[in-house]
Amino acid sequence: GGVGQLPLDCLAWSRAGPAAGCDLCADGAAAGRCLTCGVRLCRFCCRAHRRQKKTASHAVTELESTKDCSQAGKPLLCPSHPTEELQLFCEQCDQPVCRDCVLGRHRQHPCDLTSNVIHRHGDALRELLKSSQQHMDTLEDVLSQVDEMGGAIRSRAEAVATEICRFARGYMKAVEEHRDRLLKQLEDLKVQKENLLHLQKAQLQQLLLDLRTGVEFTEHLLMSGSDVEILVTKGVVSSRLTKLNSIAYSTHPSVDDRIQFSPHERAGQCCGYEVFGAILNKVVDPARCTLHGEDLHSARQNQLSGFTLLCKDTAGERMGRGGEAVLVTITHKDKRDCAVKPTVCDNGDGTYCISYTPEEPGLYAVCVCVKGQHVQGSPFTLMVKHKFREHQGVFHCCTFCSSGGQKAARCACGGTMPGGYQGCGHGHKGHPGCHHWSCCGQVKESSECLCGPSSDPSQRSLLRTVAL
Repeated sequence: GGVGQLPLDCLAWSRAGPAAGCDLCADGAAAGRCLTCGVRLCRFCCRAHRRQKKTASHAVTELESTKDCSQAGKPLLCPSHPTEELQLFCEQCDQPVCRDCVLGRHRQHPCDLTSNVIHRHGDALRELLKSSQQHMDTLEDVLSQVDEMGGAIRSRAEAVATEICRFARGYMKAVEEHRDRLLKQLEDLKVQKENLLHLQKAQLQQLLLDLRTGVEFTEHLLMSGSDVEILVTKGVVSSRLTKLNSIAYSTHPSVDDRIQFSPHERAGQCCGYEVFGAILNKVVDPARCTLHGEDLHSARQNQLSGFTLLCKDTAGERMGRGGEAVLVTITHKDKRDCAVKPTVCDNGDGTYCISYTPEEPGLYAVCVCVKGQHVQGSPFTLMVKHKFREHQGVFHCCTFCSSGGQKAARCACGGTMPGGYQGCGHGHKGHPGCHHWSCCGQVKESSECLCGPSSDPSQRSLLRTVAL
C-alpha cells in the first residue's frame, strides 16, 4: 500500500515533534502533566496547580519519570474523528477506537475502556517480550560461540600449518636421506661390479700370459729343437699345455650393466616416513627358474589346469618382481595341428601362473621359455587324460541288498550268491568285503568310474572275474 499504509509510531512521532508547551500559560515548556485534568503544565503552573484548592488533590507527574511517553503529549485523537480521543479498544478489530467509532462501524464489536484492557494486553506483550529477550540472549550466546569458534579455527589452522611445515621438513629430510642411501647403494654396486670385472680381467690376463708363454715355447721347440730335444721336452710341454687348456673360463663378462631404478618400488621407512624408489640389479637366469604345480605333468580333458613359474636370478634368489618375457607353448605330440593356447598371468612378485584347458587327450610337449631360453625342466611331457567319468551305478554293500533281493541283478565286482543269484552278497564268492560301486567295482567312493557309459556291466564283471 505504499508509505501511507504504514502504521504510525506514536512514540517516535511524539518524541520527534517540537517540544510541547504549557496548556495553561502557553509561555513555558511542559515539564509535567496532570493525570486528573489531562493538561500539560510548565514548572510554574505545576506549583500553582498544587496550591489551588480545587486542584490540590490532582495527581501531577513529571514528564521525565512517566513510563508511557505517549502520556507526555496530548491525548491521541481518532484518525476518523479528529475531535474525539481514543479512549476505547475494539477486541474484534484489535485497535483503539473513539466513542463515535463504537456508534458507527464498530457498533456490534466488543469494546472496552483502554484502562480495563491494558493489563491483559500488556501482560501478553510482556510475555512475548520475555520470550523475545530469551531469544536475544540465546542469539548473543550463539554469536559469542561463533566468535570463539572463529578464534579456535584460526588457532587450529595455525597449529596445523605448523604440523604441515614440520611434516614437510621431516619428509624432505627423509627423501634426502633416502636419496643419499640410494646413491651409496649405487656406488657400492658399481664398485662391486667393477671389482668382479677386474678380478675376471686379471685371471684372464694371467691365463692368456701362461698360454702365450707355453705356445711360444712350444713353437720355438718345434722350429729350433732337434728330434731328441723335442722328445726329451715333449712330456713337460704337453703336460703344461694340457693343463692350461683344461682351465675353465667364461666367454662372457662375469657381470652385466643391468642397473635400473624403479621410482614406484616401496623402499620401507626412512626417518619414520614411508619412501619409494629402489635400485634393481637382479637379472633373471632361465636355467635357475623352476616350475611348480600339481597339474605340471597331468591334466584332464576340457578341464582348466595350470602350474606356476618361479623366476630366479643368477644367484638362485627369487626375483621378487615381474615384467619378464615368458613364452609357453603346449603342442600335441601325435597331432601336429592340435595345440593348446595357454594364458600367462604375471603376479608381479616373480611368479607367473600358466593356465590352460586341453580339448584333446594324449601326450603334449610343453615348452616354457624366459627371454628365449628354456627354464629348468623345460621342455617336459604333459599327459592329458580323458575327461572324468562319473559312476553310473550305486555305491552299495551288495547287489542283494541294493536291488531288494532280485536274482537277475548283477554287479561289476564279479561276486555271486548261491541259489541262482547273479549278483554279489555278503560273505559269498567274489564279494570285495566292503562297499563298492556296482558299475565298475571300485571300492573308493570318491573315484573315477573304470568303465565307460556305454559299457555292459555284465561283460565288465566277467572280465574282472577272469582278471582276478
